[in-house]
Amino acid sequence: MSVIKTRETLNYCVLDVFTNENYKGNPLAVVFTNGNLELEQYKNIAKEFGYSETSFIYYSKIQKALNIRSFTPIGVEVGGAGHNLLGAVCLAILKEMEIFQEQKANPFVIMKENPIPVFADTDSPTHLPVVKMLQKSAVIGNVVPAEFVANALGLTIDDLDVKIFPPTIVQTEVSHLMIPISNLEKLNSIKPDNKLLTEISKEYLFEGFYCFAFTGEEDGAFVQSRFFNPLIGIDEDAATGTAAGPLAGILSNKQLIQLNKDYQILQGVKLNQPSLIQVMVKENNILVGGSSVITMEGKIYL
Repeated sequence: MSVIKTRETLNYCVLDVFTNENYKGNPLAVVFTNGNLELEQYKNIAKEFGYSETSFIYYSKIQKALNIRSFTPIGVEVGGAGHNLLGAVCLAILKEMEIFQEQKANPFVIMKENPIPVFADTDSPTHLPVVKMLQKSAVIGNVVPAEFVANALGLTIDDLDVKIFPPTIVQTEVSHLMIPISNLEKLNSIKPDNKLLTEISKEYLFEGFYCFAFTGEEDGAFVQSRFFNPLIGIDEDAATGTAAGPLAGILSNKQLIQLNKDYQILQGVKLNQPSLIQVMVKENNILVGGSSVITMEGKIYL
């Protein structure tokens, strides 16, 4: 009789991020590990889930912090304070991991060896964690020709609202292109050409395309957005914290939003995964945050 070999397993959860409702927001798989895995294991697991990003977490007693690594389905490791970090921290709190107990007044987590400050609270009605991630102040970079961008998005140049500002590269954690669109109808009519988008990204040295239009609402989400990043394997993302921060930064720079005031960005509507991203621009940094809810749990066999 043959002996069945016991296979190593890892626990995982799937969360919906930047929302407090299941099956909305941006889905994220988070895998619990006991330390670093082999690089191919990270890539294979992320490919198997197929979400825009998969995060892997463990608590380091040496660093006294939660460690997070995140990979796209095509095996690109990403950093930055986005939904991949937000969901991971929310999960650790929901699972009652004492990730801040050994830290003092300035809580942080570690991603790609870099400490990222975070602030955690609880939403009163839902009792879900609300996590805010600290991003650097926005660095405004080069302009990309509007006609190139419009063509790659399946739009005309008149569909871009260049009176606000032309397509502009902005960075807090990651460099993305901020693109004002004339109205919500045009925003939701975008049909991106991934080949052209990738070519523009490589030529002008940035990652994703963050297209946005003003909603006209004073309460709720004042901006609606869509995000495309085929360069790293993301056709369209339902919520993108690393792009929401730069957008808030350039809107503040153009005096279109106020310092130290909470705003909300609505993303993922076209995907039927509406996500609410909270942003606040401060004097020396930008806060990006929201909630997450667990949708699934299970085991991975290595």
